[in-house]
Amino acid sequence: MQKKYTYKYGKGTVNFTVDESLVTDELYIRQCPVLSDPAESVREAIRNPIGCKPLRDIVKTGETVVFLVNDTTRIANSHIFMPILLDELNSAGIPDQDMWIVFALGTHRLMTEEEMVGEVGSSVSQRVRLYNSDCRDAGQFRYFGTTSYGTPVYFNNKVVEADHIICTGSVVHHFFAGFGGGRKAMLPGVAHYETVRKNHSLMLDANAVIGKLDGNPIYHDQVEGTEMCRPSFLLNVVLNEKKEFLKVFAGDYIQAHRECCEFVNGVYGVPVEKEADLVIASCGGYPKDINVYQLQKTMDNAWCAVREGGVVIILGECAEGSGSAIYEKTMQKYTTPEQVEAAVKADFQIGAHKAYAVTRLMKKAHFILVSSMLPELARLLLFTPARDMEEAMELAVNKFNLIQPRIILMPMGSITVPLINKSKCGNTGD
Repeated sequence: MQKKYTYKYGKGTVNFTVDESLVTDELYIRQCPVLSDPAESVREAIRNPIGCKPLRDIVKTGETVVFLVNDTTRIANSHIFMPILLDELNSAGIPDQDMWIVFALGTHRLMTEEEMVGEVGSSVSQRVRLYNSDCRDAGQFRYFGTTSYGTPVYFNNKVVEADHIICTGSVVHHFFAGFGGGRKAMLPGVAHYETVRKNHSLMLDANAVIGKLDGNPIYHDQVEGTEMCRPSFLLNVVLNEKKEFLKVFAGDYIQAHRECCEFVNGVYGVPVEKEADLVIASCGGYPKDINVYQLQKTMDNAWCAVREGGVVIILGECAEGSGSAIYEKTMQKYTTPEQVEAAVKADFQIGAHKAYAVTRLMKKAHFILVSSMLPELARLLLFTPARDMEEAMELAVNKFNLIQPRIILMPMGSITVPLINKSKCGNTGD
């Protein structure tokens, strides 16, 4: 019997039907009770932190504070907790004029003023100054030293000039850094391009995998760099697919983050008995599918669930195309995953690394992309383009010979981590 499904796509939805007898799993994150009063949970967390003193006891009157905040590609509901953090510091003797926000963009594009206000809320934007961290503007950065991994550490001046750095953000799995959040607000968040480039070059190491911190060179290098300008406090949140709060963690930027990661693995890691012939995955809509740069997270998770030689259909609007000019230029030079891998290993560059991150997945399975991108661009990036789900299903059958396939559905592919072989996915430690 054909069953209708409705999955998120951009700021809208896409409908499609499949034979439900072929669907072996529809993967969702573990259902946890949402916080009944997120604001109160934030207050409770910052007043009873993990591994350090309460926030108000860390600061002194006359000191300055900078907050590192997610950009639009990483939803954290910053507009909920930022007013609470400001109020808490006001009560500790820190006026609004002695606090400011730097958006931890890493190598992402600069945010517009409208986007910055939207991220933290109009009330917060009227109370404190808002800044982008532009990784390519060398004048914005100060050098702190070099890590044992060879990474030169440069952090944004607007960050390091403050007496206290407070990291904020949400935590989900990350395909080579193990987990997001924590130290990533600093590195790559407010680090110079060269710092990020060298750190991310470690993704070629076999231990740089999703769900793994211990033994992961990316993570250890990020922590080592962050220790050169240690944050005073951290607030990380865990959200569900509806952007509702599941839990709030606050305190020492390493200890609190570690506890947060354990919680995340229990929520987003989904056991699956067997790999599928066909995986149909939505990124979860905007902004998770704003470009291929972000969509790749869904590809990684779907890759965990598909068999060797299988097919993955990705629903991702990609309104901003690939998300990286360097990524596109790299793909103009090379036509196979093997060529891309050799080039990236020879000369690692941000943007080109995304070409490697995407095409390495294509060694295992065929990827059909339903998007708004021009078919020529999708093909350049080695996807098989489809106008809609009907064409995508026809391609799966006629081009890739999938007859009566076992199907796994992933409506929130960017945050759902299939746990089939823990050596590949969801490995939390050594």
